[in-house]
Amino acid sequence: MSDHNHAIKHLRKDYTLHQLDEKEVASSPFEQFEQWMQEAIKAEVNEPNAMHLATVQADGRPAGRVVLLRGLDERGFSFFTNYESDKGRQLVQHGFAALTFFWPELERQIRIEGAVSRLTSAENDDYFYSRPRGNRLGAWASPQSKVITGREELERLAQVLEAKYPNATHIPRPEHWGGFRIAPDKIEFWQGRASRLHDRIRYRLESNTWIIERVAP
Repeated sequence: MSDHNHAIKHLRKDYTLHQLDEKEVASSPFEQFEQWMQEAIKAEVNEPNAMHLATVQADGRPAGRVVLLRGLDERGFSFFTNYESDKGRQLVQHGFAALTFFWPELERQIRIEGAVSRLTSAENDDYFYSRPRGNRLGAWASPQSKVITGREELERLAQVLEAKYPNATHIPRPEHWGGFRIAPDKIEFWQGRASRLHDRIRYRLESNTWIIERVAP
């Protein structure tokens, strides 16, 4: 174990690919995000829409997991889940969350904080019915975050639903499934630089105006 700890302790990488200047970024953090997202897609970053979602549990302890970004506009960042899952309950209970994107291929990270709200039924339906058949069945089959006896139970539930909805056009959206939107009041763009002197440009919402400022690494 000590040898492994020694190896981890000395893992290092010097970041030299890009730089980020507060005088050159977009005036809107959403525009800046879209620019970076397009560059991540062009660079063939593995799952560029994967983001770490941080929530707060009932006892005050933090909880984190990776989810997929499914929508973005000036209202915020959207994703979908089971409302009865652990994260669904935590988002409703506390009303705030944080997101983190990490694109090591570009030596970039984006941190987002803001208030949480549910998407409308129309927005939920629009996305749900665009999903592949298997994904729609999975939304019904999985009692997300609940203890199950084994993989067999999950597969049995999926088989029951396959028989119940043999026609792909007749799979209704579960009432317990839908989306959340994080409306940010703070977004930070991090660009790795040499010698750990990273660029950190933060957008902070104040009186409906985005303030752009550099933060020390």
